[in-house]
Amino acid sequence: MQKSKLWTKDFLAVSLTSFFVFVIFYMLTVTLPLFATDELHASKQSLGLIVTIFLVSGIVFRPLAGKWMTTLGQKKVLLIGVFIFLIGSILYMNIHSLSALLLLRVLHGIGFGMSTTATGAIVANVIPEQRKGEGMGYYATFMNLAMVVGPFVGLTLTNTLGHTAVFTVAVVSSVLAVLCSLVLRVPEVQASSATNEIQPAKGLAAFFEYRSLPISVAGLVVAFSYASVISFVSIYAKEMGFTQASSFFFVVYAVCLLASRPFTGKWFDQYGENSVVYPSILSLAIGIFLLSQATTSWVFLLAGALIGLGFGTITSSFQSIAVKKASPHRRGVATATFFVFFDSGMGLGSFLLGIFSTAAGYKGMYVFCSIVALLAIAVYLVLHGRKSQKQRIISQNESLGK
Repeated sequence: MQKSKLWTKDFLAVSLTSFFVFVIFYMLTVTLPLFATDELHASKQSLGLIVTIFLVSGIVFRPLAGKWMTTLGQKKVLLIGVFIFLIGSILYMNIHSLSALLLLRVLHGIGFGMSTTATGAIVANVIPEQRKGEGMGYYATFMNLAMVVGPFVGLTLTNTLGHTAVFTVAVVSSVLAVLCSLVLRVPEVQASSATNEIQPAKGLAAFFEYRSLPISVAGLVVAFSYASVISFVSIYAKEMGFTQASSFFFVVYAVCLLASRPFTGKWFDQYGENSVVYPSILSLAIGIFLLSQATTSWVFLLAGALIGLGFGTITSSFQSIAVKKASPHRRGVATATFFVFFDSGMGLGSFLLGIFSTAAGYKGMYVFCSIVALLAIAVYLVLHGRKSQKQRIISQNESLGK
C-alpha cells in the first residue's frame, strides 16, 4: 500500500520546488521588459533578448544536466541548479544597465535549465508506477498554477510597489525552492535503474528522441507565436492603457485552462488527438488576433481566455504525444526533446518579434503571430495529424472486425 501512496513528502517537495522556480520564471518574463524600459531605457529591439538569452542558456544546459545526473546524481544537480537560480534572483537587486541584465539572464537561465530538468526526472522516480498518469497530471497542475501566480503577482507589484518588490518576491521564492529541494529524498535505486536503461544510447540519440521530433517541430511553431504574448503583453497593455487589466490577463488565462482540462483530457482519449489539437490551435490564433484588435479591457481579457484555452491545451497535448511516441525507458528523453524545441521557439520568437514590433508595432506583430498560429495547423497536419487520423481509422476497423 505504501508504494501506491501519491501525496508523499517527496512528491510535494519536488512539485513545490518546480512551482517556486516557475513562479519566478513567469513573473520575471512579464515584468522585466517593463523594468528594462522604465529603469534601463532599453529599446524595443532589445526587449526580446531578455527572454531569448535566458531560454538559450537553459536549452544548452538541459541536455548537460541530464548527463550530469548520471554521474553526480539527480539531487545534486537539482541543488546546484536551485542555488544558481537563487544567486541570480539576488543579483537583480543591483542591475543598472541592460548589458548587466542580459549577462545575469544567462546565469539565471543556467539555473533554470538545470533545476527544471532535474525536477522533471526526479518526479518520475517519486511517483508510484501504478499512478504515473495521475501523478504527472497533478505535477503539471503546479506549473499551471505558477503560470497564473507569477504574472499576476509580478504585474500587481510592478503597478503598486515597483520593481524592487518584484525582485524581493523572486528572492523569497528562490529560497523556498532551495528549502524544498533540501528536504527532498530521491530514491537512488529507481534513479540508477533509469540511468542504466537510457545509457546505451550514444551520440545525439542520448539527448534526443527522434520519434518525438515531428510533434516537437510543431510545438516550436506554436511557441514562436505564443512568445508574442508572454514577452510583450505587459508592454502592449501599458501602451494601450490596459494597465489594470494586465494583472488579470493570466488569471483569466488560467481559469479557462483549468476549467477546460477535464473535458479536453477526456476528448483527447475518447476521440483522438486531432479532435483536441485543431480547435486548440484555432483558439490560440483567434485569441492572439483579438489582442491586435483590443480597444477595451474586456476584449483584452477575452483574448487572454481564448489564448489560455488554446495554448494550455496544446502544450499538454503535444507533450503527451511526444511521450507516447517513445518507448517507456525513453520518455524522459522524449520530454526533454519536446521542451528543447519548445523553448527554442519561445526564445527565437521573443528575439525576432522584438525586432519585428519596432517596424510594425505591437498590433502588427500580433496580427502576424495569429497567422503563424494558423500555420501551425498545417505543420501539425503534415507532421503528425494525418498519421494520427490513419492510425485511428485502422484501430477502429480492427475493433469492428473483432
